[in-house]
Amino acid sequence: MGSFTAPRPMKVSSTTNTSSTISGFILLGFPCSREGQLLLFGLFSVLYLLTLMGNGSIICAVRWDQRLHTPMYILLANFSFLEIWYVTSTVPNMLANFLSDTKVISFSGCFLQFYFFFSLGSTECFFLAIMAFDRYLAICRPLHYPTIMTGRLCTSLVVSCWVLGFLWFPVPIIVISQMSFCGSRIIDHFLCDPGPLLALTCARAPVMEFFWMILSSLLLFIPFFCIMGSYTLVLRAVLRAPSAAGRRKAFSTCGSHLAVVSLFYGSVMVMYLSPTSEHESGMQKMVTLFYSVGTPLINPVIYSLRNKDMKCALWKFLGI
Repeated sequence: MGSFTAPRPMKVSSTTNTSSTISGFILLGFPCSREGQLLLFGLFSVLYLLTLMGNGSIICAVRWDQRLHTPMYILLANFSFLEIWYVTSTVPNMLANFLSDTKVISFSGCFLQFYFFFSLGSTECFFLAIMAFDRYLAICRPLHYPTIMTGRLCTSLVVSCWVLGFLWFPVPIIVISQMSFCGSRIIDHFLCDPGPLLALTCARAPVMEFFWMILSSLLLFIPFFCIMGSYTLVLRAVLRAPSAAGRRKAFSTCGSHLAVVSLFYGSVMVMYLSPTSEHESGMQKMVTLFYSVGTPLINPVIYSLRNKDMKCALWKFLGI
């Protein structure tokens, strides 16, 4: 982490072999008129507050309702806590950018955002996997579930997700931060992303690009296959259930998680299996905006609408 906290100037080499020192990058964000920038500031401020309120409400509901002190809801509360930090890694800086005339982000600030954004996203991948594993145990091994998914195991899984998430990408991010950047320091994005950053380096780094693709692929596909495997076994068990009411309850419980998995993985896979591919900047921004801002906003709605216990707890917490 020390490599990300100490600011240092960025090396910029020009085509004439002269060099100069600058202190950061320019994030273009969403270029438009001043009035448009203020409108976007208001819109994303509201979305950010709604995201904090939605995920915060789930955390408080689980904390204060004794009926929700079970592994499934404890994992959900931790997931909501993660979503708060995930959206916070991008939106506050985006809001400041809307009001800025220069739109400059410091070198250290850029790579700090890079690190935290991808570490939190990695942690989310692992969380989705252990939440699927929890549903597999609850539905396919109901008699053994209380003895397997103990509080100690639940805590260990949560801690493992955070540790793995924050240890997944620091090496390539440190390597990229040590590269020389040539010509323009303009990033046509609203956050510091590997594709635009690697495009600014003085020379192509095929080894770094390949290493990044391998890490991203492993991060996406290992949890994804665990999720699909868990739900394949869940689906087989549900279809064998003799009770229609039991099948409906199982589908209701798993449906919300599958919806969240589909929204997150569907958008992330578009972007990061080949981070330096030639995506149009407009599409990059919209897809990144969807999974970094949209999904943390939508997830509390999905989980609360499809879960009767969570709805009751939220109504009780909100005094409705």
